[in-house]
This record gives sequence, structure tokens and C-alpha cells, in this order.
Amino acid sequence: MDNKIAKNWLVILGLELLLSLPCGFVFGKLLPIGGISWIFGGIAAGALTIYTSRFTKLDIQPHPLARKIGQALVGTAIGFSIANSNLEAVFTELPTFLFLTVFIMITGVFIGWFFSKVSRTNIFTAMLATTPGGVGIMSSFAAEYNKDVSLVSLVQVIRVTSVVIVIPILARSLANNHGSSVSSLIKNLFPSDPLSSFLLIILLTCTFLGVKLAKKLQITTPFFFGALIVGTSFCYFLNTVPFLHEINFTPPYIVNLIGQSLLGISIGESWGNNPKIGKKTILYAGIPVSLTIVAGFIAAGFATLLTPWDWLTCMLVTAPGGAAEMILVALSLNHNVEIVTAGHLMRLIALNASLPLWLLFFRYLDERSTKTPEKFRGLTNDQQSERI
Repeated sequence: MDNKIAKNWLVILGLELLLSLPCGFVFGKLLPIGGISWIFGGIAAGALTIYTSRFTKLDIQPHPLARKIGQALVGTAIGFSIANSNLEAVFTELPTFLFLTVFIMITGVFIGWFFSKVSRTNIFTAMLATTPGGVGIMSSFAAEYNKDVSLVSLVQVIRVTSVVIVIPILARSLANNHGSSVSSLIKNLFPSDPLSSFLLIILLTCTFLGVKLAKKLQITTPFFFGALIVGTSFCYFLNTVPFLHEINFTPPYIVNLIGQSLLGISIGESWGNNPKIGKKTILYAGIPVSLTIVAGFIAAGFATLLTPWDWLTCMLVTAPGGAAEMILVALSLNHNVEIVTAGHLMRLIALNASLPLWLLFFRYLDERSTKTPEKFRGLTNDQQSERI
């Protein structure tokens, strides 16, 4: 990326962030979503920017760095929220997390197979479209294996958007504590004193270094994991410095707000990048998305039987992504953030660690489905039907 392109991209991203703020405030007032409203504002801002660019000379394309920066900022905020949590309950439920992860991944395979049959889509493409692994990752694999990138991207975008819209509204209706209002959160938007501003600069620097180290160590989802570790350990290491008094520092809400907006912008840009979407395509894409959400609710039912968690916690743990967005819902409600975080991190680790095996499995299914049985070779479709 040359300097001119980088400069233009930063200007456009800045405009999207500015647009996301009033949009998020409106969504926060109109919908019962509270502190998660900035994601909705980002979705609107990202989609509007891409759509508007089609009527101008600007060639604006989605950039994955927006989501990565958003993951880093959100990961930092989440890390601070769980720094003083009791993690004993998390470690005792590791077998349950593993079971839920395996259940969701296996049901995803059956959903992909069903989607390929209903829509008559190549099974490899269907599997990539229905695996909860992220829009960018699955679309890149589709491009690498010469599959239908647009379909994979569309189904993944619909899944993420549906979950981000449905789960927060449902969670807020189930929660006894409805969290903080948008107006009260904005009061704590910026650092309150020079020391807080200085510590914020140090925190952001440490977050950058933590992400770089996580990437170098090839840790899964480095922007989110690296930032999460920094946020969890920042105050602990700060208070080990001998000449400093005990410091109780929490990053200002602007970190969370920008992180949420960037996550939303990445989703909105993906929508704007799919201008020609037929009703039939959306209908077919809605089938695996609906089944994936239903599978998440079934997994939540299993979790209520296996754990002492309430239904809201189980629903947030098993919601089919995105991980950062669902943890943010728990954070906005101040509801078992450490458990929800552990559940989604377990799923991310398992999915990314096993991706090579899943790709081999998908290729095997693809080769098997496209291979003509020996008794049918040399026959026309009508003759094959007669043999059957």
C-alpha cells in the first residue's frame, strides 16, 4: 500500500467513524441495545459509505485492517473487565466448553451439507459458507480453491449480521440488569486527568506490541488475543513497579466505542460490497443462517443442563459469532464476561487450529460429490436416471 492509498483510506475510515457516532446514538435511543449500539452505527456507516462511493469517482473497497484494529481495541476493554474476575468457574467448565465447541462445529458440517443439497451449490463452497470462521478467512479460502467467493462472503455476512442484531436485542430483554444507557456511557468518554491520558498512551503502545508478539508467535486471532492478554495483565504489571503507588486505571469509554464502531464498519462495508443480491440468493442464504442460529440455541440448552449458568450466559457462550461482538454484549450487560470470553476463545482456538483438517475434509467431500460412479461413466443423464 503506497502513501497516497494509505492516506485516502485513513481519511475515508475517519469519515466512517464520524458518521457511525450519530448513527450509533440514534440506534441506542430507538432500540433496547444500550452500550452495543455503536456496532449498529458502524454497520450503517460502512454500508452507506460503500454504496455512496458507487455514485462518485471514489473506488472504496472494504479493508480488513478496520476489523483488526476494532478487535484490538475491544480486546483491550474486555481484558480490563475480566482482570479481577474469579476464573475458577471458567477452568472447572473447560470440558463443557470443549463439548459445546465440537457440537457447534459438527452441526455446521451437517448444515453445510443440507445447504448444498437445497441450493444445489458445490459442497466445498457450501461448507466454507456455513462454517462460523469469519467473513475474511472463509472468503480467502474460497478464492484460493476457485470457489464462489461472493456466495461464501454473502452467507458469512448474513450470519454475522443476523447474530449481531438478534442476540443483543434478545439478551437485553432477558437481562435483569439492562446495563448503562448510551447517555451515561458518553459521560466517561475521554480520560479524566493527565495521568489517565498518559496511561492510555502506554496502554495503546503495549497493545500494539502485544499484537505484534502474538502475530510473531502465530497465535490464533492475534489482534484479539494479544490485546486481551495486555488488557488483562496491564494493571497487574503496572502495580509491580516499586516506585509507583497502587494505580487503579480503567481505559476511557472512547476505546470501546471506536473498537465497536470499527467492527460494525467492517460488517457494513461487506454489505456495501455486495450491491447485486437477488431475493432468491438471500432466501437460500437465510436457510443455513437460520439453522446455525437454531443450532446455537440447542447448544445453549445443553449448556444449561451441564452447567449452573443461566440461560442468558449460555446463549451468549454458544451464539455463532462474531466472538468479539458477543463478548461485548456480555460486557455491556456486565454479565459473566469471563465465562462468555472463555467460551468464544475456546471456539476460536479449536476452529483455527483444526482448519487444515476441515479443509482436507471439505476437499474430500467435494471430490466425492463430483466423481461419477463407474457404472454411470459414458452414459447420458437420462440413461443414468434409468439405471437408478
